[in-house]
Amino acid sequence: MREDVEALDIKDVTANWVNAAVLTRQIDDRIKALADLSDTPLFFGRLDYLHAPGAEQAEGAEGERFYIGRRHVHDAEGDPMVIDWRAPVSQPFYRASRKDPMDVGLRRRFGYTGGDLTAYEDEHLSDPADPSVAAATSKLLQQEIERPRVGPMRDIVATIQPEQDEIVRSGLSGTVCVQGGPGTGKTAVGLHRVAYLLYAHRERLARTGTLVIGPNKSFLHYIEQVLPALGELSVRQATVDDLVGQVEVRGSDEAAAAVVKGDARMAEVLRRALYSHVSTPTEPVVVVRGSRRWRVPAYELEQLVGELLERDIRYGAAREALPQRIAHAVLVQMERAGEAPDDRVQDAVARNGAVKAAVKESWPAVDPAKLVLRLLSDADFLAEHAEGVLSEDEQKTILWAKPARTVKSARWSAADAVLIDEATDLIQRTHSLGHVVLDEAQDLSPMQYRAVGRRCTTGSATVLGDLAQGTTPWATRGWDEALTHLGKRDGHIEELTAGFRVPTDVITYASRLLPHIAPGLTPVASVRENPGFFEIRTVVEPAETVAACAELLRHEGSTGLIAADARVPALAGALSAAGIAYLAPGEETTRETRLTLVPASLAKGLEYDYVVLDEPQAVVDGEPDERTGLRRLYVTLTRAVSGLIVTHTAPLPAQLT
Repeated sequence: MREDVEALDIKDVTANWVNAAVLTRQIDDRIKALADLSDTPLFFGRLDYLHAPGAEQAEGAEGERFYIGRRHVHDAEGDPMVIDWRAPVSQPFYRASRKDPMDVGLRRRFGYTGGDLTAYEDEHLSDPADPSVAAATSKLLQQEIERPRVGPMRDIVATIQPEQDEIVRSGLSGTVCVQGGPGTGKTAVGLHRVAYLLYAHRERLARTGTLVIGPNKSFLHYIEQVLPALGELSVRQATVDDLVGQVEVRGSDEAAAAVVKGDARMAEVLRRALYSHVSTPTEPVVVVRGSRRWRVPAYELEQLVGELLERDIRYGAAREALPQRIAHAVLVQMERAGEAPDDRVQDAVARNGAVKAAVKESWPAVDPAKLVLRLLSDADFLAEHAEGVLSEDEQKTILWAKPARTVKSARWSAADAVLIDEATDLIQRTHSLGHVVLDEAQDLSPMQYRAVGRRCTTGSATVLGDLAQGTTPWATRGWDEALTHLGKRDGHIEELTAGFRVPTDVITYASRLLPHIAPGLTPVASVRENPGFFEIRTVVEPAETVAACAELLRHEGSTGLIAADARVPALAGALSAAGIAYLAPGEETTRETRLTLVPASLAKGLEYDYVVLDEPQAVVDGEPDERTGLRRLYVTLTRAVSGLIVTHTAPLPAQLT
């Protein structure tokens, strides 16, 4: 298939160089999408249907079998050899069961080692005597889930579970919010839902675009190969900071200030401050054309401004409409006087100096960054527009101690950038995409949710997160509230509680924290037969923690050393002294270097085959309050896929013991 594309000759099929450039780009993208991936088999399953087309409940042909894979593959004649996992005919591979075989006689799973086919496993779904059908979990599926990993996150098309598949295949028009604990596969579900939607609604999403939003660059680097492995190259990835990056972020906020700036009430403060620039006209507009003078009285101008305010359209759109409204009023007078003006005359009047001056006076242009700068610098201006919205203490909290003189000299924080983005949208509508995936959503502030929601006002969203892993002072309290701020009140909330990634002993230990960090949340129930390796060790010095890393590196797969941010430099020195090479989060592991030194603040969303967690109490103490610290600890405890060693000198947090 790739060779066929490479052999295409477009010399005689393009009308001009623009068409040639576009077609060449499309061909290059197609070749990239058809690239071979090492250790990635093209098919992983097979379905044998019972009935021929036209028979009751039939979806396949009698005696015909379908091989299920990551993408569609056809032979030289164009006949399908492998069916895309997203196709309707592939759905029973994930959904069929003994109770509902979905007209499937046989389901076969293939097992691979390093890209080589090494095993297969059959389920005769319509044969009640087959013992494989009664098995709780496929052995090959278990092996695939527990297979050691080196490098970035990989797709899970071979191991998608029925409850996950239901979310993956949900429609484009609806917004889905997935609450899932560690190891439930929520990130993979979100990414595979994007791949499915691109398959089912490719033309629409090609026009409107798709976006995956992650918490940080390290996380995005970790997941960036999943969609390309499924043949999808057009999905953009970004952080919230990337989306709102109109100014350079060089400063930071105290937690209290960040909480107030991230509060949804700030949207009303910004709206009031923006529209305070609109004033009631007090002077008439006199337009001179040739020997005639046309006068629009002040009361009529006041009426035009009032009508635009009542329409509640964007500030910038109203400002652009006002000169046309004034020009129309002049044209009405011209017609009454017997003239026959056309659209060109109206445009000319709208550009008249007197009209432009009147618009500038009544509805001036406003720079969003300058607006936020004034709010944060001018106590009187803030008090005027925050009255009844923010308390006096809250106003004092967000005011800058040393006001900046200009936008460029200001030390903007991440929360300030979100405020500027909100102000920008009040002035001019933000472009909306067809679908947005928002991962680790529990850490977003209400204003950040609004920023994301602006990117999908006419589209849909997939929201992924875990309330127990909220580690910001403004962390989400509930998904209904989050969906409201996102502008998706009708979003559907799903909960994943089956844990496929974290070993039983590890998740059981970490779940001791749930009553203290997220009361009422359903604990993750590990469905893995392998309990995993779990040990708690008392150590005296960092060298003993490094020794635990060396011990785990003897196993196949990746290892993460996770520690409180303040302890990372000392551990880095100890690793170097021991001659152990290590990577930073976001750097890709290799066969030679499989250890990553991870600050606790960057651990969220990442996973490793084996983890050494250094000094749990230090992780808790590194956060502004105990609850946030315990949530951070919960995150760090649940990054291991096969084994976890906890090393500590200080006593463990009481909530764990």
